[in-house]
Amino acid sequence: MAYDVVVVGGGVVGAAVAHALSFYRLSAALVEKEEELSFGVSKANSGIIHPGTQNPPRSLRGRLCVEGNRLIRRLAESLDLDFMEVGELIVAFDEAETSRLWQLKQEAEGDGVPGLEIVPRGWLRDNEPNLSREAVAALHAPTAGIISPYRLVYALAESAQLNGVELHTLTRVENIERIAGSGFNIVTSKGNFRARFLVNCAGLHADRVASMVSVPRFRIQPRKGEEYILDKKRRYITRHLLFPIPTPESKGILVTRTSDGNPMIGPTAYDVDDKVDLSTTDEGLEMVLRVATRLVPAIDRRDIIAYFAGLRPAAGDDFIVEVDADAPGFVNVAGIQSPGLTAAPAIGRLVTRLLRGQGLELASRRGSRQETPRHFRLQSMSPVAAEAAVRENPDTGDIVCRCETVSLREIKDAISAGARTLDGVKFRTRAGAGRCHGSFCTCRVMRVLSEETGRPITKISKRGPGSELVSEDRAGA
Repeated sequence: MAYDVVVVGGGVVGAAVAHALSFYRLSAALVEKEEELSFGVSKANSGIIHPGTQNPPRSLRGRLCVEGNRLIRRLAESLDLDFMEVGELIVAFDEAETSRLWQLKQEAEGDGVPGLEIVPRGWLRDNEPNLSREAVAALHAPTAGIISPYRLVYALAESAQLNGVELHTLTRVENIERIAGSGFNIVTSKGNFRARFLVNCAGLHADRVASMVSVPRFRIQPRKGEEYILDKKRRYITRHLLFPIPTPESKGILVTRTSDGNPMIGPTAYDVDDKVDLSTTDEGLEMVLRVATRLVPAIDRRDIIAYFAGLRPAAGDDFIVEVDADAPGFVNVAGIQSPGLTAAPAIGRLVTRLLRGQGLELASRRGSRQETPRHFRLQSMSPVAAEAAVRENPDTGDIVCRCETVSLREIKDAISAGARTLDGVKFRTRAGAGRCHGSFCTCRVMRVLSEETGRPITKISKRGPGSELVSEDRAGA
Protein backbone atom coordinates (compact mmCIF):
# COMPACT_ATOMS: atom_id res chain seq x y z
CA MET A 1 0.00 0.00 0.00
CA ALA A 2 1.68 3.18 -1.21
CA TYR A 3 0.66 6.72 -0.27
CA ASP A 4 1.92 10.25 -0.49
CA VAL A 5 1.36 10.73 3.27
CA VAL A 6 0.73 8.36 6.16
CA VAL A 7 -0.42 9.80 9.50
CA VAL A 8 0.23 7.69 12.61
CA GLY A 9 -2.29 8.17 15.43
CA GLY A 10 -6.07 8.48 15.39
CA GLY A 11 -6.69 11.02 18.13
CA VAL A 12 -7.90 14.55 17.57
CA VAL A 13 -4.53 15.74 16.24
CA GLY A 14 -4.11 12.88 13.79
CA ALA A 15 -7.71 13.32 12.62
CA ALA A 16 -7.15 17.07 12.19
CA VAL A 17 -4.01 16.47 10.12
CA ALA A 18 -5.87 13.95 7.95
CA HIS A 19 -8.73 16.43 7.55
CA ALA A 20 -6.37 19.22 6.48
CA LEU A 21 -4.62 16.97 3.95
CA SER A 22 -7.90 15.70 2.50
CA PHE A 23 -8.55 18.93 0.58
CA TYR A 24 -5.48 18.40 -1.60
CA ARG A 25 -4.94 16.11 -4.56
CA LEU A 26 -2.86 13.41 -2.89
CA SER A 27 -3.18 9.92 -1.43
CA ALA A 28 -3.20 9.66 2.36
CA ALA A 29 -3.87 7.12 5.09
CA LEU A 30 -4.39 7.35 8.83
CA VAL A 31 -3.30 4.36 10.93
CA GLU A 32 -4.44 3.77 14.52
CA LYS A 33 -3.53 0.91 16.84
CA GLU A 34 -6.89 0.84 18.68
CA GLU A 35 -10.12 -0.54 17.24
CA GLU A 36 -11.61 2.93 16.93
CA LEU A 37 -10.41 6.50 16.73
CA SER A 38 -10.25 8.70 19.86
CA PHE A 39 -9.55 5.73 22.15
CA GLY A 40 -6.19 7.11 23.33
CA VAL A 41 -5.45 10.53 24.84
CA SER A 42 -8.51 12.13 23.21
CA LYS A 43 -10.85 9.73 25.03
CA ALA A 44 -10.31 11.54 28.35
CA ASN A 45 -10.37 15.11 27.05
CA SER A 46 -12.56 17.59 28.90
CA GLY A 47 -13.94 19.10 25.70
CA ILE A 48 -12.92 22.69 26.49
CA ILE A 49 -12.25 25.03 23.58
CA HIS A 50 -9.75 27.32 25.24
CA PRO A 51 -9.55 31.03 24.37
CA GLY A 52 -5.75 31.15 24.77
CA THR A 53 -5.42 32.79 28.19
CA GLN A 54 -3.05 30.43 29.99
CA ASN A 55 -0.15 29.68 27.68
CA PRO A 56 3.48 30.83 27.88
CA PRO A 57 3.82 34.16 26.05
CA ARG A 58 4.78 33.82 22.37
CA SER A 59 4.72 30.03 22.61
CA LEU A 60 3.75 27.76 19.74
CA ARG A 61 0.91 26.28 21.75
CA GLY A 62 -0.40 29.76 22.54
CA ARG A 63 -0.44 30.80 18.90
CA LEU A 64 -2.03 27.55 17.74
CA CYS A 65 -4.64 27.73 20.52
CA VAL A 66 -5.86 31.17 19.42
CA GLU A 67 -5.92 30.12 15.77
CA GLY A 68 -7.65 26.84 16.63
CA ASN A 69 -10.34 28.65 18.62
CA ARG A 70 -11.23 30.60 15.49
CA LEU A 71 -11.11 27.55 13.23
CA ILE A 72 -13.39 25.46 15.48
CA ARG A 73 -16.14 28.02 14.93
CA ARG A 74 -15.82 27.65 11.15
CA LEU A 75 -15.84 23.87 11.41
CA ALA A 76 -18.82 23.73 13.78
CA GLU A 77 -21.39 24.32 11.05
CA SER A 78 -19.79 22.34 8.23
CA LEU A 79 -19.04 19.30 10.42
CA ASP A 80 -22.25 19.43 12.49
CA LEU A 81 -20.35 19.95 15.76
CA ASP A 82 -22.02 20.64 19.09
CA PHE A 83 -19.86 23.68 19.87
CA MET A 84 -21.18 26.16 22.44
CA GLU A 85 -19.50 29.42 23.45
CA VAL A 86 -19.89 29.73 27.22
CA GLY A 87 -16.96 31.91 28.34
CA GLU A 88 -14.28 31.36 30.94
CA LEU A 89 -13.55 32.91 34.33
CA ILE A 90 -10.13 32.70 35.97
CA VAL A 91 -10.99 33.44 39.58
CA ALA A 92 -8.95 35.41 42.10
CA PHE A 93 -9.49 35.21 45.86
CA ASP A 94 -7.13 37.93 47.08
CA GLU A 95 -5.09 40.94 46.01
CA ALA A 96 -2.05 38.92 44.96
CA GLU A 97 -4.15 36.69 42.72
CA THR A 98 -5.88 39.73 41.26
CA SER A 99 -2.49 41.13 40.27
CA ARG A 100 -1.80 37.83 38.51
CA LEU A 101 -5.03 38.28 36.52
CA TRP A 102 -3.70 41.50 35.01
CA GLN A 103 -0.51 39.72 34.00
CA LEU A 104 -2.49 36.87 32.39
CA LYS A 105 -4.63 39.41 30.56
CA GLN A 106 -1.62 41.23 29.18
CA GLU A 107 0.07 38.00 28.05
CA ALA A 108 -3.09 36.66 26.39
CA GLU A 109 -3.78 39.94 24.59
CA GLY A 110 -0.24 39.75 23.26
CA ASP A 111 -1.18 36.41 21.70
CA GLY A 112 -4.31 37.91 20.14
CA VAL A 113 -7.04 36.69 22.52
CA PRO A 114 -10.05 39.02 22.05
CA GLY A 115 -12.59 40.45 24.48
CA LEU A 116 -10.70 39.99 27.75
CA GLU A 117 -11.94 41.86 30.80
CA ILE A 118 -11.17 41.89 34.52
CA VAL A 119 -14.56 41.71 36.21
CA PRO A 120 -15.19 42.71 39.87
CA ARG A 121 -17.04 41.03 42.69
CA GLY A 122 -20.40 42.61 41.78
CA TRP A 123 -20.24 41.30 38.20
CA LEU A 124 -19.49 37.83 39.54
CA ARG A 125 -22.50 37.93 41.87
CA ASP A 126 -24.78 38.86 38.98
CA ASN A 127 -23.36 36.50 36.35
CA GLU A 128 -22.10 33.48 38.31
CA PRO A 129 -24.36 33.25 41.38
CA ASN A 130 -23.02 29.90 42.66
CA LEU A 131 -19.41 31.08 42.68
CA SER A 132 -17.87 31.37 46.14
CA ARG A 133 -18.61 34.65 47.90
CA GLU A 134 -14.91 34.85 48.73
CA ALA A 135 -14.01 35.46 45.07
CA VAL A 136 -12.99 39.08 44.56
CA ALA A 137 -12.37 39.30 40.80
CA ALA A 138 -11.92 37.21 37.66
CA LEU A 139 -10.48 37.39 34.17
CA HIS A 140 -13.40 36.93 31.79
CA ALA A 141 -12.59 35.37 28.40
CA PRO A 142 -15.84 35.25 26.40
CA THR A 143 -14.48 33.14 23.51
CA ALA A 144 -14.05 29.96 25.59
CA GLY A 145 -16.38 27.16 24.61
CA ILE A 146 -17.25 23.49 24.98
CA ILE A 147 -17.56 20.65 22.50
CA SER A 148 -17.78 16.86 22.48
CA PRO A 149 -14.15 15.76 22.00
CA TYR A 150 -15.19 12.40 20.57
CA ARG A 151 -17.61 13.82 18.03
CA LEU A 152 -14.93 16.29 16.95
CA VAL A 153 -12.54 13.42 16.24
CA TYR A 154 -15.18 11.43 14.38
CA ALA A 155 -16.35 14.45 12.38
CA LEU A 156 -12.81 15.35 11.27
CA ALA A 157 -12.14 11.74 10.29
CA GLU A 158 -15.48 11.35 8.52
CA SER A 159 -14.80 14.48 6.49
CA ALA A 160 -11.32 13.21 5.63
CA GLN A 161 -12.75 9.87 4.50
CA LEU A 162 -15.34 11.56 2.31
CA ASN A 163 -12.42 13.26 0.55
CA GLY A 164 -10.47 10.07 0.02
CA VAL A 165 -8.29 9.54 3.10
CA GLU A 166 -8.13 5.87 4.12
CA LEU A 167 -8.56 4.90 7.79
CA HIS A 168 -6.88 1.76 9.14
CA THR A 169 -7.67 0.79 12.74
CA LEU A 170 -6.22 -2.08 14.77
CA THR A 171 -3.05 -1.18 12.88
CA ARG A 172 -0.12 -0.93 15.26
CA VAL A 173 3.16 0.48 13.95
CA GLU A 174 5.89 -2.05 14.73
CA ASN A 175 8.83 -0.63 12.80
CA ILE A 176 9.69 2.12 10.32
CA GLU A 177 12.36 1.73 7.66
CA ARG A 178 13.76 4.75 5.87
CA ILE A 179 14.05 4.30 2.12
CA ALA A 180 16.85 6.39 0.65
CA GLY A 181 15.39 9.14 -1.51
CA SER A 182 11.85 7.79 -1.58
CA GLY A 183 10.32 7.94 1.89
CA PHE A 184 9.39 5.33 4.45
CA ASN A 185 8.27 1.73 4.81
CA ILE A 186 5.92 1.49 7.80
CA VAL A 187 5.72 -2.05 9.15
CA THR A 188 2.42 -2.62 10.96
CA SER A 189 0.35 -5.40 12.44
CA LYS A 190 -1.71 -5.31 9.23
CA GLY A 191 1.06 -5.26 6.67
CA ASN A 192 3.39 -2.65 5.23
CA PHE A 193 2.56 0.90 4.17
CA ARG A 194 4.84 2.88 1.86
CA ALA A 195 4.79 6.67 2.21
CA ARG A 196 6.76 9.54 0.73
CA PHE A 197 5.98 11.59 3.85
CA LEU A 198 5.20 10.47 7.39
CA VAL A 199 3.48 12.38 10.22
CA ASN A 200 3.86 11.17 13.79
CA CYS A 201 0.74 12.00 15.84
CA ALA A 202 1.04 8.99 18.15
CA GLY A 203 0.29 10.81 21.41
CA LEU A 204 1.68 8.96 24.42
CA HIS A 205 3.72 6.78 22.06
CA ALA A 206 5.10 9.53 19.84
CA ASP A 207 8.58 9.08 21.31
CA ARG A 208 8.53 5.36 20.45
CA VAL A 209 7.47 6.09 16.86
CA ALA A 210 10.05 8.87 16.51
CA SER A 211 12.85 6.59 17.73
CA MET A 212 12.08 4.18 14.88
CA VAL A 213 13.01 6.86 12.37
CA SER A 214 15.74 8.97 13.93
CA VAL A 215 17.77 9.56 17.07
CA PRO A 216 15.53 10.25 20.11
CA ARG A 217 14.91 14.00 20.41
CA PHE A 218 12.21 14.07 23.06
CA ARG A 219 10.66 11.91 25.74
CA ILE A 220 6.95 11.68 26.42
CA GLN A 221 6.20 12.04 30.12
CA PRO A 222 2.68 10.81 30.94
CA ARG A 223 0.85 13.31 33.14
CA LYS A 224 -2.20 11.85 34.81
CA GLY A 225 -5.37 13.83 35.34
CA GLU A 226 -8.29 12.48 37.38
CA GLU A 227 -11.71 13.95 36.60
CA TYR A 228 -15.19 13.49 38.01
CA ILE A 229 -18.48 13.85 36.15
CA LEU A 230 -21.53 15.24 37.95
CA ASP A 231 -25.17 14.32 37.42
CA LYS A 232 -26.90 16.16 34.61
CA LYS A 233 -29.43 17.53 37.12
CA ARG A 234 -26.59 19.90 38.17
CA ARG A 235 -26.06 21.20 34.64
CA TYR A 236 -26.84 24.79 35.64
CA ILE A 237 -24.56 24.92 38.68
CA THR A 238 -22.26 27.21 36.66
CA ARG A 239 -22.74 29.42 33.64
CA HIS A 240 -19.07 29.68 32.69
CA LEU A 241 -15.96 27.51 32.81
CA LEU A 242 -14.33 28.25 36.17
CA PHE A 243 -10.55 28.18 36.59
CA PRO A 244 -8.32 28.94 39.57
CA ILE A 245 -5.09 30.87 39.11
CA PRO A 246 -2.87 28.55 37.00
CA THR A 247 0.44 27.07 38.09
CA PRO A 248 3.49 26.40 35.85
CA GLU A 249 2.49 22.71 35.71
CA SER A 250 -1.25 22.96 35.17
CA LYS A 251 -4.31 25.11 34.55
CA GLY A 252 -5.46 23.77 37.89
CA ILE A 253 -8.58 21.96 39.07
CA LEU A 254 -11.60 23.33 37.25
CA VAL A 255 -15.36 23.40 37.44
CA THR A 256 -16.51 23.07 33.86
CA ARG A 257 -19.53 22.45 31.71
CA THR A 258 -19.74 19.84 28.96
CA SER A 259 -21.61 19.91 25.68
CA ASP A 260 -23.74 16.97 26.85
CA GLY A 261 -24.94 18.79 29.98
CA ASN A 262 -22.96 17.13 32.77
CA PRO A 263 -20.74 19.41 34.86
CA MET A 264 -17.24 18.11 35.46
CA ILE A 265 -14.61 18.79 38.12
CA GLY A 266 -10.87 18.20 37.85
CA PRO A 267 -8.32 17.34 36.66
CA THR A 268 -5.42 16.59 38.92
CA ALA A 269 -1.97 16.78 37.32
CA TYR A 270 0.95 14.59 38.33
CA ASP A 271 3.60 12.72 36.38
CA VAL A 272 3.52 8.92 36.19
CA ASP A 273 5.67 6.34 34.43
CA ASP A 274 2.98 3.94 33.24
CA LYS A 275 1.43 4.85 29.87
CA VAL A 276 -1.61 2.63 30.40
CA ASP A 277 -2.48 3.31 34.05
CA LEU A 278 -5.90 5.02 34.05
CA SER A 279 -6.78 4.32 37.67
CA THR A 280 -8.34 6.91 39.94
CA THR A 281 -7.47 7.41 43.61
CA ASP A 282 -9.12 8.46 46.84
CA GLU A 283 -6.43 11.12 47.20
CA GLY A 284 -7.26 12.52 43.78
CA LEU A 285 -10.95 12.69 44.60
CA GLU A 286 -10.34 14.53 47.87
CA MET A 287 -8.01 17.02 46.19
CA VAL A 288 -10.46 17.73 43.39
CA LEU A 289 -13.37 18.15 45.79
CA ARG A 290 -11.35 20.49 48.00
CA VAL A 291 -10.44 22.85 45.17
CA ALA A 292 -13.76 22.58 43.31
CA THR A 293 -15.82 23.41 46.40
CA ARG A 294 -13.62 26.42 47.04
CA LEU A 295 -14.79 27.71 43.67
CA VAL A 296 -18.39 26.46 43.95
CA PRO A 297 -19.37 25.51 47.52
CA ALA A 298 -22.66 23.97 46.35
CA ILE A 299 -20.86 21.00 44.75
CA ASP A 300 -21.54 17.77 46.66
CA ARG A 301 -19.69 14.48 46.30
CA ARG A 302 -23.10 12.78 46.02
CA ASP A 303 -23.51 14.56 42.66
CA ILE A 304 -20.62 12.54 41.18
CA ILE A 305 -21.79 9.80 38.79
CA ALA A 306 -18.50 8.77 37.16
CA TYR A 307 -14.75 8.82 37.82
CA PHE A 308 -12.11 8.60 35.09
CA ALA A 309 -8.47 9.43 34.45
CA GLY A 310 -6.55 10.44 31.36
CA LEU A 311 -2.88 10.68 30.53
CA ARG A 312 -1.52 13.79 28.83
CA PRO A 313 1.58 13.35 26.63
CA ALA A 314 3.85 16.02 28.11
CA ALA A 315 7.22 16.65 26.45
CA GLY A 316 8.55 19.90 27.87
CA ASP A 317 6.94 23.33 28.06
CA ASP A 318 5.65 23.63 24.50
CA PHE A 319 4.20 21.67 21.61
CA ILE A 320 6.59 19.93 19.24
CA VAL A 321 5.52 20.35 15.60
CA GLU A 322 8.57 20.11 13.39
CA VAL A 323 10.39 18.23 10.66
CA ASP A 324 13.03 15.88 12.04
CA ALA A 325 16.42 17.39 11.24
CA ASP A 326 17.90 14.02 10.26
CA ALA A 327 14.86 12.54 8.47
CA PRO A 328 13.50 14.71 5.65
CA GLY A 329 9.81 14.13 5.10
CA PHE A 330 9.19 13.01 8.69
CA VAL A 331 7.14 15.39 10.87
CA ASN A 332 6.87 14.96 14.63
CA VAL A 333 3.70 16.26 16.29
CA ALA A 334 4.34 15.54 19.96
CA GLY A 335 3.85 16.83 23.47
CA ILE A 336 0.33 17.92 22.52
CA GLN A 337 -1.29 18.31 25.90
CA SER A 338 -3.71 21.09 26.84
CA PRO A 339 -4.86 23.03 24.81
CA GLY A 340 -4.31 20.36 22.14
CA LEU A 341 -8.00 19.81 21.37
CA THR A 342 -8.47 23.51 20.66
CA ALA A 343 -5.26 23.76 18.68
CA ALA A 344 -5.84 20.61 16.59
CA PRO A 345 -7.27 22.29 13.44
CA ALA A 346 -4.42 24.82 13.50
CA ILE A 347 -1.90 22.00 13.95
CA GLY A 348 -3.38 20.34 10.87
CA ARG A 349 -2.76 23.49 8.84
CA LEU A 350 0.77 23.88 10.19
CA VAL A 351 1.65 20.30 9.29
CA THR A 352 0.47 20.81 5.71
CA ARG A 353 2.75 23.86 5.44
CA LEU A 354 5.68 21.87 6.80
CA LEU A 355 5.03 19.09 4.30
CA ARG A 356 4.85 21.63 1.48
CA GLY A 357 8.24 22.90 2.59
CA GLN A 358 9.54 19.32 2.34
CA GLY A 359 8.46 19.05 -1.28
CA LEU A 360 4.89 17.72 -1.08
CA GLU A 361 2.78 19.24 -3.86
CA LEU A 362 -0.46 20.61 -2.46
CA ALA A 363 -2.84 21.15 -5.36
CA SER A 364 -6.43 21.73 -4.28
CA ARG A 365 -8.72 18.75 -4.80
CA ARG A 366 -11.59 19.66 -7.11
CA GLY A 367 -14.97 18.62 -5.80
CA SER A 368 -13.78 18.09 -2.23
CA ARG A 369 -16.60 18.03 0.28
CA GLN A 370 -16.62 20.79 2.87
CA GLU A 371 -19.59 19.43 4.84
CA THR A 372 -20.47 16.10 6.46
CA PRO A 373 -24.00 14.68 6.70
CA ARG A 374 -26.11 15.92 9.59
CA HIS A 375 -26.42 13.45 12.48
CA PHE A 376 -29.78 12.71 14.06
CA ARG A 377 -29.98 13.43 17.82
CA LEU A 378 -33.35 12.75 19.41
CA GLN A 379 -32.53 14.40 22.73
CA SER A 380 -32.05 17.81 21.13
CA MET A 381 -35.32 17.74 19.18
CA SER A 382 -38.60 19.39 20.05
CA PRO A 383 -41.55 17.09 20.84
CA VAL A 384 -43.23 18.03 17.56
CA ALA A 385 -40.12 17.27 15.51
CA ALA A 386 -39.54 14.03 17.44
CA GLU A 387 -43.11 12.88 16.76
CA ALA A 388 -42.63 13.50 13.04
CA ALA A 389 -39.33 11.61 13.10
CA VAL A 390 -40.99 8.61 14.76
CA ARG A 391 -43.64 8.51 12.04
CA GLU A 392 -40.91 8.58 9.40
CA ASN A 393 -38.74 5.92 11.05
CA PRO A 394 -40.16 3.73 13.86
CA ASP A 395 -36.63 3.06 15.21
CA THR A 396 -36.67 6.68 16.39
CA GLY A 397 -39.34 5.83 18.97
CA ASP A 398 -37.50 2.76 20.28
CA ILE A 399 -35.53 4.18 23.23
CA VAL A 400 -32.47 2.07 23.96
CA CYS A 401 -30.81 4.32 26.57
CA ARG A 402 -33.32 5.86 28.97
CA CYS A 403 -30.86 8.06 30.88
CA GLU A 404 -29.73 9.91 27.75
CA THR A 405 -32.83 9.34 25.55
CA VAL A 406 -30.92 7.54 22.79
CA SER A 407 -32.99 5.75 20.17
CA LEU A 408 -32.37 2.59 18.21
CA ARG A 409 -32.07 4.75 15.12
CA GLU A 410 -29.10 6.59 16.64
CA ILE A 411 -27.42 3.33 17.66
CA LYS A 412 -27.75 2.00 14.11
CA ASP A 413 -26.51 5.30 12.66
CA ALA A 414 -23.44 5.15 14.92
CA ILE A 415 -22.65 1.63 13.77
CA SER A 416 -23.06 2.66 10.13
CA ALA A 417 -20.59 5.47 10.81
CA GLY A 418 -17.99 3.03 12.11
CA ALA A 419 -18.75 2.21 15.75
CA ARG A 420 -17.68 -1.35 16.53
CA THR A 421 -17.51 -1.29 20.33
CA LEU A 422 -19.65 -0.21 23.26
CA ASP A 423 -17.41 2.80 23.83
CA GLY A 424 -17.62 3.68 20.15
CA VAL A 425 -21.41 3.74 20.38
CA LYS A 426 -21.28 5.59 23.69
CA PHE A 427 -18.97 8.33 22.43
CA ARG A 428 -21.09 8.93 19.35
CA THR A 429 -24.54 8.73 20.96
CA ARG A 430 -24.17 8.94 24.78
CA ALA A 431 -25.81 5.51 25.19
CA GLY A 432 -24.45 4.18 28.50
CA ALA A 433 -23.14 7.55 29.67
CA GLY A 434 -25.95 8.34 32.13
CA ARG A 435 -26.28 7.76 35.85
CA CYS A 436 -27.03 4.04 35.49
CA HIS A 437 -23.79 3.49 33.49
CA GLY A 438 -25.46 1.27 30.96
CA SER A 439 -27.18 -1.05 33.43
CA PHE A 440 -30.34 -0.77 31.35
CA CYS A 441 -29.00 -0.48 27.79
CA THR A 442 -25.69 -2.39 27.58
CA CYS A 443 -27.17 -5.77 26.64
CA ARG A 444 -29.41 -4.18 24.02
CA VAL A 445 -26.54 -2.20 22.49
CA MET A 446 -24.43 -5.36 22.36
CA ARG A 447 -27.21 -7.22 20.58
CA VAL A 448 -27.66 -4.42 18.04
CA LEU A 449 -23.89 -4.30 17.45
CA SER A 450 -23.89 -8.05 16.86
CA GLU A 451 -26.85 -7.89 14.48
CA GLU A 452 -25.62 -4.89 12.50
CA THR A 453 -22.00 -6.02 12.15
CA GLY A 454 -22.62 -9.73 11.76
CA ARG A 455 -20.21 -10.55 14.58
CA PRO A 456 -21.04 -13.02 17.36
CA ILE A 457 -21.89 -11.55 20.75
CA THR A 458 -18.62 -12.97 22.13
CA LYS A 459 -16.70 -10.60 19.82
CA ILE A 460 -18.49 -7.47 21.00
CA SER A 461 -16.18 -5.56 23.34
CA LYS A 462 -16.13 -2.43 25.44
CA ARG A 463 -13.11 -0.83 23.77
CA GLY A 464 -11.50 -3.43 21.50
CA PRO A 465 -9.77 -6.82 21.72
CA GLY A 466 -9.28 -7.95 25.31
CA SER A 467 -12.33 -6.13 26.66
CA GLU A 468 -15.05 -8.53 25.47
CA LEU A 469 -17.99 -8.80 27.88
CA VAL A 470 -19.22 -12.32 27.09
CA SER A 471 -16.89 -15.30 27.10
CA GLU A 472 -17.22 -18.29 24.79
CA ASP A 473 -18.05 -20.47 27.84
CA ARG A 474 -20.88 -18.22 29.01
CA ALA A 475 -22.24 -17.80 25.49
CA GLY A 476 -22.64 -21.54 25.18
CA ALA A 477 -24.11 -22.01 28.66
